[in-house]
Amino acid sequence: MKIVVTGGAGFIGSNFIRYMLSQHPNDEFINVDKLTYAGNSENLSEVRTNPKYRFVKADIRDRAALEPLFKEGVDAVVNFAAESHVDRSILQPELFVLTNAAGTQTLLDLSRQYGVGKFVQVSTDEVYGTLGATGLFTEESPLQPNSPYSASKAGADLLVRAYYETFGLPINITRCSNNYGPYQYPEKLIPLIIYNALHNKPLPVYGDGLNVRDWLYVEDHCRAVDLVLRQGVDGEIYNIGGHNERNNLQVIRTILSELNKPETLIRHIQDRPGHDRRYAINADKIRKELGWAPQYHYESGIRETIRWYQENMAWVEQVLEKSANSGL
Repeated sequence: MKIVVTGGAGFIGSNFIRYMLSQHPNDEFINVDKLTYAGNSENLSEVRTNPKYRFVKADIRDRAALEPLFKEGVDAVVNFAAESHVDRSILQPELFVLTNAAGTQTLLDLSRQYGVGKFVQVSTDEVYGTLGATGLFTEESPLQPNSPYSASKAGADLLVRAYYETFGLPINITRCSNNYGPYQYPEKLIPLIIYNALHNKPLPVYGDGLNVRDWLYVEDHCRAVDLVLRQGVDGEIYNIGGHNERNNLQVIRTILSELNKPETLIRHIQDRPGHDRRYAINADKIRKELGWAPQYHYESGIRETIRWYQENMAWVEQVLEKSANSGL
C-alpha cells in the first residue's frame, strides 16, 4: 500500500509514520509537510534512509505541488496536516481556515480525481464544543466548535463527509482526545510543564486550572488510526479517547510529583477567550467494531513522556530556538 501522510513532520504525524514503518514494513509512506514552526524534519531523522519512506516539502493548499504525487498512484491519504494551537487561532483565524479547511478540500479533490482508495481525516474532539460536569461526546454529538481552530476543523470534517455523500469518496473521520507523548511541540501543556519544571521556571495555568481533558498517549492514537485506515467502514466516524479525564492542575501536579518539584512553581494567568471547560470521549464504537483499546494508562504514559523529554532536551532546545528565530 502507498500511503500519503500529510503533516507527517508534526507531533502526531511523525509518531504515526514511525509506528507504521515498524508495523507495516512493506508499505510505502510519502510524508507531505510544509515544515511550519510545528513541523520538524528531525522528528523522523531515524527513518530518513528507509527506502519505504519519502519526504516532500509542500503546502496542502498547493495543488500543483501535490498533483504529481497523486499521478503516481496513491492507495490512501491520512490527513494530519493542520494548524492546531487554539491560542494562535485566536490571533490568526484566517490562517487556520485556509490550512485546515481549504487545504483539506484540495486533498479531497485530488483523492477523488485520482481514485484514492481511502481518505482518513484526523480530527479532534474540540469540534463538539464543551461538556458540562457529566456526559461524553459520541459520534452523534452535534458539532458546536467554540474557537477558530475547532471551527476550521469542523469545516474540514463536513467537507470530508460531503465528498463521501456527493462523490462516493471512501472516507473515515477520526476524532481524538488530547494527545501527549514524544516530539510534542513545547507550547502544548504537558511538554511546556515538563520543560519549565525541569528548569525551575513558572508553570502558567489558564484561569482556575480546572478545565478537564481526556488524555491519550500518542502511540495509542496511532494504533487506532491504523485500524481505521485498514478496517474502518466507509463513511463512518470513530471517536478515539483514552478514558483518562484529568483537569489541568491534576496533570501539572502529576508531573511535579514525578520530577520532585514544588507546587509553588504554579502560576495562574488570565484565561483565554472561549476556553472549553471539559472534553470527554465515548470510544465504545472503535472498541467494539475494530477491537481497539489504549495500552497506556495515564500514569505510565506520563512517566514515558517525562523520560523522553529528559533524554531529548537538545531536541526541545532546537525547537524553541527555531521558534524564536522565526518570531513566533
